[in-house]
Parts: sequence; structure tokens; C-alpha cells
Amino acid sequence: MTLEPLALPVTDDATTWSDWVQDRATTELDSARRLVEEVRTASTQDAVAVLRKWDAAALHLGNAAAMGSLIGNVHPDQQVRDLADAAEQDAQKLATEWSLDRGLYDVFAALDGDGLDPLAARLLEKVRKDFRRSGVDKDEPTRNRISAIRQRITELDQEFSKVTRDDVRSIRVAPERLEGMPADWLEAHPAEEDGLVTVTTDYPDAVPTRMFARDQDVRRDMSVAFLQRGWPTTEPLLQELFALRHELATTVGFPDWPSYDADVKMIGEGDAIPEFIDKITAAAQEPMERDLGLLLDRYRRDFPDAERIEPYDAIHYQELVRQERYDVDAQKVRTYFPFPKVRQGLLEVTGRLFGLRYEQVDVPVWHEEVTAYDVFRAEGEESLGRIYLDLHPREGKYKHAAQFTLADGVEGIQNPEGVLVCNFSRGLMEHDHVTTLFHEFGHLIHHVLGGHSAWARFAGVATEWDFVEAPSQMLEEWAWDPDVLRTFASNEAGEPIPVELVEAMRRSDDYGKGIYARTQMFYASMSYWFHRDAAEPGGPRDLTERMIELQEKYAALPYLEGTHMFASFGHLGGYSSAYYTYMWSLVIAKDMFSAFDEDDLFDPEVAGRYRDRVLARGGEADAADLVADFLGRPYSFDSYAAWLAR
Repeated sequence: MTLEPLALPVTDDATTWSDWVQDRATTELDSARRLVEEVRTASTQDAVAVLRKWDAAALHLGNAAAMGSLIGNVHPDQQVRDLADAAEQDAQKLATEWSLDRGLYDVFAALDGDGLDPLAARLLEKVRKDFRRSGVDKDEPTRNRISAIRQRITELDQEFSKVTRDDVRSIRVAPERLEGMPADWLEAHPAEEDGLVTVTTDYPDAVPTRMFARDQDVRRDMSVAFLQRGWPTTEPLLQELFALRHELATTVGFPDWPSYDADVKMIGEGDAIPEFIDKITAAAQEPMERDLGLLLDRYRRDFPDAERIEPYDAIHYQELVRQERYDVDAQKVRTYFPFPKVRQGLLEVTGRLFGLRYEQVDVPVWHEEVTAYDVFRAEGEESLGRIYLDLHPREGKYKHAAQFTLADGVEGIQNPEGVLVCNFSRGLMEHDHVTTLFHEFGHLIHHVLGGHSAWARFAGVATEWDFVEAPSQMLEEWAWDPDVLRTFASNEAGEPIPVELVEAMRRSDDYGKGIYARTQMFYASMSYWFHRDAAEPGGPRDLTERMIELQEKYAALPYLEGTHMFASFGHLGGYSSAYYTYMWSLVIAKDMFSAFDEDDLFDPEVAGRYRDRVLARGGEADAADLVADFLGRPYSFDSYAAWLAR
């Protein structure tokens, strides 16, 4: 049976899009409500039929929520974004109503799970746990309070996202102060009528400015502007968010939010999070000291009396170390990565690796720069799903890099559809951004390949949240292989990137990973302790003060006076207390990559086994079991430790 993809509006008219958003949300939520009413009256003797209706209702609810989240972050028109945000809120509100409905819980509590196949039994177990975690067993006033908390959390999360999305700052700079910037960047940034150049805090401006500008004051001004985004607007939003999450967790029986959140993750317990952070911090101590020693030696050639590297100079001088010690000039590297070639190369590499092909389709999208592709098995004619690539910055758009769901896939019902939302240059790309593109595409592949389960609950990226990043982090390895890169990375003359340059890039990438690991642990510590502090008498502390304490304890680089990095740290929304998951996933990613032969990264046996036993399974089994099935053993810390010490 051919499943038709979702049809988006054929015009960019805001009114038409507004109507479509409202119609889509209304239709999906009405379908969800109808199915749940059928669940209430279904015979508890037929557990599979009840589970099927509930799962279908969840699929419709997810369709509304996913559409709202995506369109609220990407549509060019503010009115449409606001309506999409409202649709997402409506979906979350309905989900909360269900989770606190004692009558619904009683239906699932009464189901006879004997004789269910393994996936149906897994679903029943998870549904029952969802209800228990929701507080369904509390009295009516308490359930009403939980409902109000959840609604307000959704509103705060959306407002936080909106502020960080819309708060684009800028500095104005005389052209002569931009010495060192790439030629293509300078060409795209001419002086305005007053003779000054506007440089924004969007990534295609902020990253090269902090990396290449030779004027220290320009680097400082850009760093300050970048690290002040969201301030002071988001601090009260975050304080309220942390307090409400704590109240929710304690109301349903947990000591704090991290404990509640970790209960459904691989890590299991909230107290294990700081233990993991400290484990990585200790492992990264020696590599960090080595990295900082090289960095400070280079810095003192320009500032002989320096006792430390200034935070606004760190990126610039790390680049100089790479140039001088490893003979890697990022500006030269950029010339091999024009965006169109990188995008096409990404599709060719992942197609070859996973046995897929992508066919670009001319269909309606929300912005003219978005491209759409249907995904097929390399030898098949039946579509596996549709992907959209929205890869350049614009006003009102999500400011980071992420994969958004448009539709989860369920076998025989609807195909998966996913969207990459990034903010890359339209011209030459830094190699770091190339690896980011591969990383985010890893989520998209996981979403598509895992979108063919019989159950919506297990569709796509439906594993424990602290495994979610592992497949994406592993796919970054293909963006570092010389033979892989030479298939698409070439300069204006058509010359492929030299093997020697890629090998030097890899050596230079080893430099700095101690700094990177400790920076990640600083972020993870904020994510955890901001939430854990809400359990202390008096609630959360001043966030800037607490951030500075954690930066001094965990980070490799010092605090930049007058900045408030947490105010635009978007992961405090969706990831809440679990930013540790990036490094947790990296430990697993390094171990999974050890199964591949670095001399043959496209070995069809290994790649096929990984595709079929990890990605295509979605959430059909616990992540540790999926990985063990692929590796033939439980995952270990050894590969990560060896990589960090290398």
C-alpha cells in the first residue's frame, strides 16, 4: 500500500498557512479524542484492541504536537508561528488530561497482559508506568494542580524558545577592523551607508568572527553580544520553570526533578548524573591541561604577561595553534566545503552507507530555501518517508541545529517525515559545521529508518533520551574520513581535499578535545544543578552566580565578565536536567564505531547490521539491548577513554 505524505499549503500566504495549521491541529486532536473515548468503553478482555486504539490516539496527538513545534520554529510569519505554538500547547494540554484521567488508567490496569506478543507487552508496561509517573493516583485537587503545572511548563518552554530564537544581537564594525575574516564573508557583508558593517550573533557571523577576526576588541564585542542573548528576559522564565518542574516531581513522589527525569533514562537515577559528570571531568583533566598548556604558550607570544587565556580569545588562538602546530588553516579548509557540494555529499555518503537513495521532490514548503526529498531503499520503489532540509538562517527561525519531527511513521498508517533545521552559511562552510550537519542528519536517518514499527510508541527516535545522540555522534566519524570527504569536498578548481590536509585536520581535532569535554561537563553541570538547586531551601539561586561557580569548577575556560550564557542555553528547555546525555551518548557512539573497520567504513555487513539492529528498531527494545545486539556484547567505556587520551 502506498502511503501519501502530508500535503503542505501550496502558497506562502500567511492566511492560508494559518488556516492549514488550525485545520491540521483540529482534525488530529478530534481524531485523538474520538479514539480515547472508544478506549474508555472498550472491552478489557481484548488487550490488543485497547492498546491499538490508544496507540492510534497517541499518533494523532503526536501529529498535532509535532506540526505545532516545527511550524512554530520555522515559519517566516509571526502570526503562523503563534498559531502553531498554540496548537502545540493544545496537544500538550490534552496529553496531560489523559495522563491524569483515573478512568483511563483503570482501563489499562484491568487489561490482561498474558499472551501478548513482546511489543504489545512492552507497550502496556510503558503505558502503565506513564500513568503512575503522571500522578493519576492523586486526589482531584492535586491532579488539577499537576495539570496547571504542566500547562505552565509548556508555556514557559515555548516562551524561552521564542526569546532565544528572536533575540538576535549585533555589533557595528568599521571594515578595516575586520582584517582576517574570510574573503567570501567580507564580500557578503559590505559596509552600509554610515560606513559600518553589521555583524550579527547568528552562527554564520558569530563563529567566523570569533575565530578569524584579528582585532581583539571585535572578538570581545562579539563574544559578549553572543553570550548575552536572552538576558535578562529569560532568567525569570527559567527560575519559574525549574521551580515548577521541582514541584511536579515531588508531587508525584520523587525527591527532585533530575530523579524524576532520570527514572525513564538509561542512567536510571538522578544522583548518578553528577557522578557521571565527575567521572568525565576526571578523565578529561590531563587532556585539558595539555590543551591549555599549548594554548597559553601560543597566547603568551602575543601577551607575554598573560596568566590565562581570555575567553573571548580562546577560539581565535585555538585556531592559531591548529594553523601553526598542525598546519591546518581553517580558511583554506573552508574552500573545500561549499554548501551545495556538502549537502549533495551528505546524501550520497549516507545513501551508500545505509543502502538508501534520495529523490528531490518539488512540493510546497514553508520557505523557498527548503528542499524536500523522498527516501527509498537503494533497490526499492516504495518510499520510506520524506525529509526536508531547512539549513540557512533567517529572521524568526530556530537559532540552533536540530531534527524536528513532522510525522512519526507507523507501518501501514503513515510514513515518517522529518525536518533538519540548521543555520549554516549559504557559501563556504567551516568543517565543524559539516560535522554538525552529519550529526543532525543522523537523527533524521534514525527517524526515517525507525519509522516502520507496528506501534507509534516505538517509532523513530523513541529510545531512552540518553541514547538519542549516540547514532548522530557516530555518523560524525564519516565527516572525518579522508576517502569519504574526497568524494564531495573540493575547491573552486574542482580539486578534492588533500588526504594530507584531512589527516592534519584529524590531528588538530585531537587537540582541544580535553577543553571540549570539560566545556561539555560545565554545560551538563548547569543543566543538572540548576534543577537540583530547586530542591534546596529557598529554591533556585541567582543563575548567573551559580553559573560562574560551576564554570570555575568544571570548565576549561574562565567566565567572561558581564555575560549570561545560560540565558540562551536552549537545552535547558527540552533537555532539562539531562544535558549529560550528549557525553553519555558519545561514550556509546565511540564503542559502536569500534565495530567498523576504519579502512572500510562502508562495509555492507557491519553497516547493514547497525542499520537493522539499532536504527530500524526505534524504541522496540531498551537502548542497551539494541547496542549489545549490534556489538555482540554490552557497551563499555574503553573506546571513549582511549579516544580521550589519544
